[in-house]
Amino acid sequence: MPEQSRTAGRVVLVGAHGHGRWHLQNLRRLAAAGEVRLVGICDPRPLDDELRALAGDVPVAASLDELLAATSPDVTIICTPIHTHTDLALTAARAGSAVLLEKPPTPTLAEFDRLVEGIESTGAACQIGFQSLGSAAIGRVRSLVEGGAIGTVRGIGGACAWVRDASYYGRASWAGRRSVDGVPVVDGALTNPFAHAVATALALAGATGAGSLESIEVELYRANPIEADDTSCLRIRTADGLVVTIAATLAAEHPRDPVLVVHGSTGRITLSYKTGEVRLQAGGVDETTTHDAADLLEDLLAHLQDRTRPLLVPPAATRSFMEVVEAVRCAPDPAEVPAAHRRAEGEGTTAHQVVPGIDALVDRAAEELRLFSELGAPWATAPAVRRPGAAPSPVGH
Repeated sequence: MPEQSRTAGRVVLVGAHGHGRWHLQNLRRLAAAGEVRLVGICDPRPLDDELRALAGDVPVAASLDELLAATSPDVTIICTPIHTHTDLALTAARAGSAVLLEKPPTPTLAEFDRLVEGIESTGAACQIGFQSLGSAAIGRVRSLVEGGAIGTVRGIGGACAWVRDASYYGRASWAGRRSVDGVPVVDGALTNPFAHAVATALALAGATGAGSLESIEVELYRANPIEADDTSCLRIRTADGLVVTIAATLAAEHPRDPVLVVHGSTGRITLSYKTGEVRLQAGGVDETTTHDAADLLEDLLAHLQDRTRPLLVPPAATRSFMEVVEAVRCAPDPAEVPAAHRRAEGEGTTAHQVVPGIDALVDRAAEELRLFSELGAPWATAPAVRRPGAAPSPVGH
């Protein structure tokens, strides 16, 4: 198909392991449709047989500079440890490539500002990989709210309950860490596994840009033997006075898909952002609709063809999310859930911690818009409060 080969977007993937495998599968799908052509992979580790089969016969290099010079990609996908994002993204942008940068974009607000300034100075397009923000479900929820379907909105709650085992925390040296060798990583439940919940709730609240948040309260706990949080909650007050509360655990009794609930005076809307399902319950109506999500790489390629077409998730759309990341980073280290309030399950790499009662607690927090400490959890302490714009703690806190 010569015509498709000439028009297909040239793509380099940085980081093929872990979540990079999903990107390889997506690139294979798009390549079959003639939309992209994978021209190289940057990874210090060799590809196993499965990854090589997905990648095909493309060069694999440890040096991004050399790979960019040899391949001249239209788009560079960066799927690497959080604390490496900024430098790699700027290296690609300075080489003339657009960037698809995995979430969270950076581990600190200062790094985010450096990223944004550097990207803007090159004129390169940059899309942040919050796939849920590309879903038409967000527009559906906004339309229902604006149409008065649930009356006056009083807040948004998020209930997030998953399990992560020893293999998850053993997958990389930075997994479950607050920092590595003094460099912030902030790989906690709120900032990585459930980053989509936080970012999507902020999008529903219309509070994504600079100056949109009034305060952020954070409670961080850990049931697993890690540095970062695995059982946490936060409460955001937006500049418009809306309350957003997200409760999350990776030590659930019964894991299930996370949901966001928009509470109104006459009803509620529940969004399952992983599936795109929107459920409206108000005035005798109980209906569920399902909405597709746009692929963020396809959206970025379409933007490169027509620069007047706005990106779905430019860096500016994640500014308030990064203020939440900064609040988590600057909060006191997570408090350990005492042994009396947790139990171990599984063995070896499947070993994991469970906090009895946490599922119900997460649901109550999302329903009542209250924090764990306010709900009487025996292992919970008072929240750390941060107001965006306050001086940050030193790097490495």
